[in-house]
Amino acid sequence: MKLAEVAAIAKTHHINPGKLSKTKLIKTIQSHEGNFDCFASAASGECDQVGCCWREDCFEANKKGELS
Repeated sequence: MKLAEVAAIAKTHHINPGKLSKTKLIKTIQSHEGNFDCFASAASGECDQVGCCWREDCFEANKKGELS
């Protein structure tokens, strides 16, 4: 998912994306939704949040080392 798409989702939650990185923005959305803010933190390549809409991007970001 591109940053612009993530920013659009953030706006639906009344979150101002500002200059946040994609990772920080997704973590903010996750927290706002009452979920763990765990995006890009599946260091072992495993995650038990199978219904997470960020799952595919999360694994990809983790491979790239996008932690901030």
